[in-house]
Amino acid sequence: MTYSLQLYTLRTAMGEDLPGTIKRVADLGYTAVEPYNFVATAEQLAEALSSNGLSAPSGHAPLLRADQDEIFEAARTLGIGTVIDPHVERSHWTTEEDIKATAEALNAAAKKGAEYGIRVGYHNHEFELEERIDGTSALEVLTRYLDPEVVLEVDTYWAAVGGEDPAELLRRLGGRVRFVHIKDGPLTKNDKEQVAVGHGSMRVWDVLDAVPGLEAAVVELDDFDGDVFTAVADSLTYLDEGKK
Repeated sequence: MTYSLQLYTLRTAMGEDLPGTIKRVADLGYTAVEPYNFVATAEQLAEALSSNGLSAPSGHAPLLRADQDEIFEAARTLGIGTVIDPHVERSHWTTEEDIKATAEALNAAAKKGAEYGIRVGYHNHEFELEERIDGTSALEVLTRYLDPEVVLEVDTYWAAVGGEDPAELLRRLGGRVRFVHIKDGPLTKNDKEQVAVGHGSMRVWDVLDAVPGLEAAVVELDDFDGDVFTAVADSLTYLDEGKK
């Protein structure tokens, strides 16, 4: 399994100096990253990744709200094998009919992605777990209608904030989950309270042990009240030491 870094974590630095930020990520010891909204910067980012020996197994892009061909072309430039839609508004998760419509849209995106040799996935926040349809989380209802080709990237922190035991959720979802987001903090909805992995309330190793076939565990901080590069470095150190 690869440890990756969601580049949204470093969005401010990326906006100021993309090549320099990518070099810093590589110097910290990361071997993979997960780009976000990468269409506009695909060429520059591809060059930076190549120069620093980094891969991008997955990437976030608004597949259900933007030009899919443009996204898949950019993903191919970056060597991204799985494009993950990171967000469908909470209002679309309150009825089974709406959830089914989202699944159908993801299924259609997956068919187009297959033409480019690229897989499609979906990433959750807390509300897909908070919303319930006859006692079942909206995220799990979604999986009933997804084609087998569509994968999940479970954000384990937001799943916990949404009231789930992330490890149990992952075991229920099984092989559908190919990626997870690993983050830590006090399990609140306040992004600025997030901390380096291993420094908060998440049972990180229970989560990672729950899905043996993961392709990548992606470190992310949605926000951080401090030096974010230090938090990113501390997160990888914790994960590497735990793996030994």
